[in-house]
Amino acid sequence: METARVPSGINTTSKNESDNPSDVALSEYSPKDAKWDQLRGSTERVSQLLFRVGEFENWAHRIHDCTGFLRFAELASLETGEISLKLRYAEFCHVRHCPMCQMRRSIVYRSRFLEFLPETLSAHPNARWVYLTLTVPNVPVESLREALKGMNKGWDRFVKRKEFKPVLGWLRTTEVTREKKRKGYAHPHFHVLMMVPPSMMSGKNYVKQSRWLDMWRECMRDHSIESVDVRAVKGGIDTAIMETVKTFTYSVKPETLEADPKWTVEYFKQVHKLRFIASGGALKNAIKNIDSVTDEDMIYTDDNPKPEETEKEMRQIGYSWRREEFKYRRAVKLDKPAEE
Repeated sequence: METARVPSGINTTSKNESDNPSDVALSEYSPKDAKWDQLRGSTERVSQLLFRVGEFENWAHRIHDCTGFLRFAELASLETGEISLKLRYAEFCHVRHCPMCQMRRSIVYRSRFLEFLPETLSAHPNARWVYLTLTVPNVPVESLREALKGMNKGWDRFVKRKEFKPVLGWLRTTEVTREKKRKGYAHPHFHVLMMVPPSMMSGKNYVKQSRWLDMWRECMRDHSIESVDVRAVKGGIDTAIMETVKTFTYSVKPETLEADPKWTVEYFKQVHKLRFIASGGALKNAIKNIDSVTDEDMIYTDDNPKPEETEKEMRQIGYSWRREEFKYRRAVKLDKPAEE
């Protein structure tokens, strides 16, 4: 197959423009926003990888153009006078494997999970939280799809076991990592957040770790499985949420995608249209409507809320992605005056 050509950057700027003192980098003007460079850098590398291998060209173009420019409002606090930047405009590609979109979606998922929880917690005020990780033997990445289907079937048997019956609700995410020792192998595993009654912690419904392992082996019909990890979440629901959000963020981490192009392309083929998040019991609706995430949802998140009445919104300033530098720099032509 002919390798696709990486298109020239639509947002690049000439060297003369870059030398302009007003052409300051976003990370220089606001060091805390250097995260945008890091995320967009990972996104850039993934798009370049796809162009080089010549497959998933539609994804490559969409990821290539993702968040090509950002517009931030300069907000001045009426109480302190401090100015901060808040994202007001971005165009996301919404490709499943785009690092930028994955991270922003994860924040949306967390927000929706938090909105869902109060009513559930009021119905189960004494609930405790347990974090469970279920693994299977590593498989060649070409066999990943079948392995994941087998894990889903094993999970369906797992939740029907009598030991699992007391579980009040669960949220399950799938993660895949690349095996480092054997080239071309994948390590699929489930992360499960379980809301349980106190009796599962130290009472009549307590399940030992060895029993969790036996159950998973039996349900997978594979006694070569070596271990499972089960632990009580200490620190309450806030810690439980943070543990879960970690698995919301990436089904496979950007550095894994960037490390081995052949593995990555096969991984994309194997997981195409597979769903990596599931829930049940009292948490069944915790992830409802996660597939309908808009640009606005990904802009106005709980870490970037819409302006409050106590804040005065100044002009909106633009930044364009300079792929030759892997940085966002000022783009005055993208500025938007403050509304009267």
